[in-house]
Amino acid sequence: MLGVVMQLGVLVLFAVAAVLIFLVGDRLRPKSWEHGDDAGAGHMMLDLVNMFFAAIVAFVVVILWQQYDTSHEHTVSEGKALVSVYETANDMPEQDRKQIQGLVKDYTKQVVGDEWRVMDKQRRLSPAAQATLDDLREAVAAAPAGDANAKATQDKAQDGVDAIVEARYDRGLDAAYRLPGFLYVALWFATGMLLFGTVFSGVVVTKRSVIMTGLFGLVIGAVMVAVHQLDQPFSGGNHVSRDAYELALSRFEHITSSGPAASANPR
Repeated sequence: MLGVVMQLGVLVLFAVAAVLIFLVGDRLRPKSWEHGDDAGAGHMMLDLVNMFFAAIVAFVVVILWQQYDTSHEHTVSEGKALVSVYETANDMPEQDRKQIQGLVKDYTKQVVGDEWRVMDKQRRLSPAAQATLDDLREAVAAAPAGDANAKATQDKAQDGVDAIVEARYDRGLDAAYRLPGFLYVALWFATGMLLFGTVFSGVVVTKRSVIMTGLFGLVIGAVMVAVHQLDQPFSGGNHVSRDAYELALSRFEHITSSGPAASANPR
């Protein structure tokens, strides 16, 4: 609470400083700089408000787009790790191969199905998918490693599972991510200043000005909708795609049909 009060105090301090500079400067500046009315001040304030809004929007969009891109990279990393574990299981005994490949496929289907809906509606991961991943980890750890080749295969599969776990953890953080509240406050404050700027600008109400103001509002609304959509990388109408997992499922079918000598995981 004390921090909020201090921040509000800083805002008030800057407002008072701006007024004092304006009043003192009015006494010191040359008379030739003065305007006969408030038109100059109005245009200056509108320009400042436009710059402030543009700066806030640009800052927010950059942050959200980086988060969106990072979220997509995490799904790609997880998809590659799933293919790696599925392919590595081809070099294991048949019983272990079937169990591990079956768990990898089940987990991937759960991610693109139930878990994607849970991330969309609840912004969290599915416990059922986590349970399947835990079973996969146990199955890989329990795979026999009687000789050096078997041990190398098990270690490679374990590395792949570790990569899945890490990417899933990152995806869980991505699903719960929201833009910091203070940036939303700044964005809405700038939006309010823009909307009320039409009142303080002194523009006469005509048919043309009403239409232009309506279009102006549409642009601002489109910006706010875009920000809201980007703020939820795994929900809404602009969510991260499931392409990495769908591609992994198609690779599973190819690896299975090709048999134990399937080609290497695509890079």
